[in-house]
Order: sequence, then C-alpha cells, then structure tokens
Amino acid sequence: MPAAGRTLTRRELLLALLDRQLLLTRSTRTIPGVLERMGGLQAQYAPSMYVGLWTRMATFEREDLDEARARRTVVQGTLLRSTIHLVSAGDYWKFAAGIRPSRKQWWMQSRKVDAATMDRALTELRTYLRAAGEPQKPKAIKAATGVEVEGFNQWTELVRVPPAATWNRRQADLYALAEDWIAPPQPAIAHDDAVEHLVRRYLGGFGPAPTADIASWAGISPKLINGAVARLGSTLRTYLSETDDVLVDLKSMRIPDEDTPMPVRYLPVWDATMLVHARRTGILPEEYRPNMFNTKNPHSFNTFLVDGQVAGTWKHTPAGVQLDPYTKLSKATRSALETEAEGLVALHR
Repeated sequence: MPAAGRTLTRRELLLALLDRQLLLTRSTRTIPGVLERMGGLQAQYAPSMYVGLWTRMATFEREDLDEARARRTVVQGTLLRSTIHLVSAGDYWKFAAGIRPSRKQWWMQSRKVDAATMDRALTELRTYLRAAGEPQKPKAIKAATGVEVEGFNQWTELVRVPPAATWNRRQADLYALAEDWIAPPQPAIAHDDAVEHLVRRYLGGFGPAPTADIASWAGISPKLINGAVARLGSTLRTYLSETDDVLVDLKSMRIPDEDTPMPVRYLPVWDATMLVHARRTGILPEEYRPNMFNTKNPHSFNTFLVDGQVAGTWKHTPAGVQLDPYTKLSKATRSALETEAEGLVALHR
C-alpha cells in the first residue's frame, strides 16, 4: 500500500461520498451506469429502488426501471451482506463470484449442513426450474427440493424477476436461476479478480475508506479485501482521516472542494449511505442514529438531507410529502425541500 498522503477532513469525506453517490449533481447516465457508480442499490423494499434512482438521476420514471429489469440490463438478487441488491447485469456475476465462497462457508457453519447435501439440492433445483419453464415462488421451490429459498440464495445465484419486486407488485416472490436469466461469463471470473472488482466498486461509490469498511459493505473477510488492495496498489492512493485512520482510494477519483454546495435530497429506506460502513462521513449524525436503527424499528426510515446530513425523516401521504425534522428548519431550507418534493410526489403518482 502506498504511503499515506494528506489528512482529509470529515467534510471532505462527506462531500466525496455525496459526489460518488450522485447526490451533489444528478446523473445523466443510464440506470446500469448509475448502479455501477453507486456500487449497487440495496433493494429489499421495492419502492426504495425507485426513490434511490430518482434522487440520483436527471430524468427517471418508474417505468424506466421496470423496462431495465425486463430487458435484463439490471438484476435484483441476494448479494452483498446476503441482502437483496439491484445491480447492473455487468456487475452481477463479478459481485457474485467475489462473495460466493464466503457466503457458502457461512451457510455450512450456521446451518450445520455439508456441501454435498447442498449440491444435491441444487441439482434438484435446476431440474425443477428448467422443467417448469418459468420463475417459481418460494413455497413451490421448497416443496420440490425440500430446501428453503434462503438456502439456495446462500449456496447459488437466484434472481428475483419481474413482475415481482416492482412498485405495483412489491413482494419479491418470483425466482429464477441467475445462470438462466443472464448468461454467466466464460471463462468463469476468478475469485481474486472478483474481489478486486468489489474494492474498485466500493471506492468508486463510497471512498476514500479504511479496508475494514470495504469488508463490512461486501460481507467478506478483511483478509480478502487487504489482499485485493495489495494487488491493486499502483492504482490506489491513501489518505489519513482526522482520527488517523488510513483511507484507501482510487487514484482516478476526486475529492470535492470543501466549499462545494450540498443540495437537499430525499433518500429511501435502507439507503446504503446510512449504514455503518459509511459512518466515517457523518452523513447520519451520531445523535440521530438511534432514531434510525434500533430493535423497535427494524425497517428504518426514509430520510432527507440538509447540507449533506440527515436532518429528519419523510413519508408520502395523499396530501404530499410529510416531513418530520429532527431540528427546526429555516424558511429557505423548507422552501428547497418543498421544491425537491415536487418530483417525489410525481414519482408516487
């Protein structure tokens, strides 16, 4: 790893996050391109996919995502941290190859099951789905194979296919084999190459960052991430944080000036910028974290940003977007939020 460079302020880290997550300026990229820049979009609640893209794209309609999924240019499946994500078709197999060994090992250890048993069940799953000729629901898969869908999500690659997991049909309950939905690359992606790709995607969407944060986001061991960082050495630079953490970054990525304005933005439930791997940026002030994530609130909240930080929560109602600010908002800030909310209301129509 190269020697650490200058110290970045927390505001610079926040600006870098917002810039890379397309929250400073909306993007004109395609949906796959936006997802690749973001490092994927957490998507266990279907509407969050639509809000997450709308807030980052210059133009976006709900139908745009439905069409992209139907064309199979984007894919929804269980990936990072064994959580449902929406990613580009180009990223899907690279992400899967990077996390697959860790995921399978965790499944065997946690469920006390051996590889041979899961492999036999996978053979039965392939036979069943291909004979059925169409995606199937979890109950049907369990009845045919004796294994819950969650087991197959850990052992192999299943995708959630439309019309399931859309704005109008929110339950993600139709499954197909990923290898039948989007053809896997030939030759297969090497594990080391896939982990390096995960590192690049993370830094492109969330960096600069300690290697531990990359591992937390991906859901794989820090040892694997550290090895990938060592191999990527010539393409990386390092910084220090104000707390003297070593931060890794891609040489190709910029750090915005500290006086860069940060517009108000609305974010969906479970936006990845809120999670602990991005904690170093301060996007979610620590005094508000218990409001967002606690045992009484497993589903979290939609949030809005003011000057780049969470300033409250929002929900859509028949009367419009209702705000629940954590602190008093200025008249100018309320006006900016009301203007921004016009697009959010239009998205819900």
